[in-house]
Amino acid sequence: MSEAVSSGFTTSLGPDGQNPTAPVGDDRILLGLNTFGDVGEKPDGSPLPHAQVLRQLLEQAELADAVGLHAFGVGEHHRKDFAVSAPEVFLAAAAARTQQIRLGSAVTVLSSDDPIRVFQRFSTVDAISNGRAEVMLGRGSFVESFPLFGLELADYELLFEEKLELFSKVRSQKPVHWEGRTRPALHGLSVYPPLEHHLLPTWIGVGGTPESVLRCAQYGYPIIFAIIGGQPRAFRPLADLYREAMSKYGHPMQQMATHSPGHVAPTDEEAREEFFPHWLTLRNRIGAERGWGPAGRSEFDAMCAPEGALYVGSPETVARKIVLLKQNLGVDRFDLKYSSGPLPHGAMMRSIELLGTAVAPRVAELLGS
Repeated sequence: MSEAVSSGFTTSLGPDGQNPTAPVGDDRILLGLNTFGDVGEKPDGSPLPHAQVLRQLLEQAELADAVGLHAFGVGEHHRKDFAVSAPEVFLAAAAARTQQIRLGSAVTVLSSDDPIRVFQRFSTVDAISNGRAEVMLGRGSFVESFPLFGLELADYELLFEEKLELFSKVRSQKPVHWEGRTRPALHGLSVYPPLEHHLLPTWIGVGGTPESVLRCAQYGYPIIFAIIGGQPRAFRPLADLYREAMSKYGHPMQQMATHSPGHVAPTDEEAREEFFPHWLTLRNRIGAERGWGPAGRSEFDAMCAPEGALYVGSPETVARKIVLLKQNLGVDRFDLKYSSGPLPHGAMMRSIELLGTAVAPRVAELLGS
């Protein structure tokens, strides 16, 4: 793909007449939440049933809406330690129990799905939620969906590129003309249901490669960077590349966002002590699968420092880290990945409440908005 692709964002207005992915300005940042539906533990240490985790997740979405947070995203996985494998089904249930919060995926693994069905499911969520749906597309950092759905990992890049192209044609809500290598061609077919007032807000989730950033800019989509280690300021060159590429391809600037793990509690010490063992469990479980060395307390504490990628601490500490992120990268939105391994439901509920009632107003105050 060597040329810009028309994304249609000039007509992507919500039911309130506003573009939901337009940049928010220098004195503001939107705050959202992401979760994979991490499976918690019973008092005896055995895992909670996935069904119970999903019911708890609905309570978390309701609370996020009640405390005024901007967005709630659930990630798609197909493994025993995460409960969400069908984000759109969960989001439809959440739509019926919330009023204002935006509802999306984090991410939808487009490579192993059907772009037409992805659009149809999210357009259905958009109808149920009265225009609050958004989709975040990505290749995913886990590969369980490939063998599960009979796909070859050797086609990893091709599948995403072709399916993103097809999805963008479907998203335009015009008859689809498309040909590729990964599925039969389409010649003038329409896809239903269309969205009522606007085009489906569509993000691309990237892990930090220039190629992914350029692909996102070619389509004119808003971008979200997954920053789970190191220092967020290291992503400044990629943020600048996105801005330059959007201008080069003639697209209006869209929102930039970041996603990072974290936890909010009344004090820094309480937040760190509550979060650390669960973060360590998840970090070392995934690290063992990927050949990383074991983590420890020193790595955790370094990542909790002001320049680190973990947003763990009191409302004041987390608010100041978010403001620093805004200053370093100029992003429009920050999504806190608030679940982590077997972190208890009660702790996550308190973290959500503090993010909305204490962190958000402090961020606004520090930014002068």
